[in-house]
Amino acid sequence: MTTISTRPIETAAHDRLYRTLRTQIMFGELVPGQHLTLRGLGRQYGLSMTPVREALRRLIAEGALTLSSSGRVTTPELSNERIEELAALRALIEPELASRALPRAHLALIDRLSVINTANAEAVAKQDPVAYIRTNLDFHRTLYLRAQAPAMLAVIETVWLQLGPTMCALYSKLRRNEPPRHHRLILAALRAGDEPGLRLAVRTDVTQGLRHLAQ
Repeated sequence: MTTISTRPIETAAHDRLYRTLRTQIMFGELVPGQHLTLRGLGRQYGLSMTPVREALRRLIAEGALTLSSSGRVTTPELSNERIEELAALRALIEPELASRALPRAHLALIDRLSVINTANAEAVAKQDPVAYIRTNLDFHRTLYLRAQAPAMLAVIETVWLQLGPTMCALYSKLRRNEPPRHHRLILAALRAGDEPGLRLAVRTDVTQGLRHLAQ
């Protein structure tokens, strides 16, 4: 009798779950300190323990989830010191990514960023924190992809992952009523080819937003 291996199927299942949970964490769909269990996720997504365990292992390695000494898996609950550390990383890396993207910032890219920024403003008007975070990160990621610096982008995405739940919890309380004005400054600097202005706008955008988290 021929035995059919289930490993490729399990690999595909764990990858789908990994990407689903990663997106939920990054966009703040899971609250800080939310407990995730193998059995609970297995029931929710109709999966066996093996792909669930592998998906969680990858997310723990990326810092998207934390694993306690007792084996409890949760979304991050960030201290003020940790938020300040992650804010410093964003302030260092994201202006550099934007600067590297500037020579490739053609009109079509700027138009695309403007469309995303409009969607971001709509999320603010609707007071939808998940949509706000999703469109905000989409704005930044769309720009940074033009930098052609995958290692730096991978690092900054791990920072976004760690911040996601805390950012959503905070923005739900803040009830923002206007979109980030620094996005407009980023777009203006891109149109003008102004590298110092672009670096300043990006740095101010990412640090001012995170300043509220550490209060």
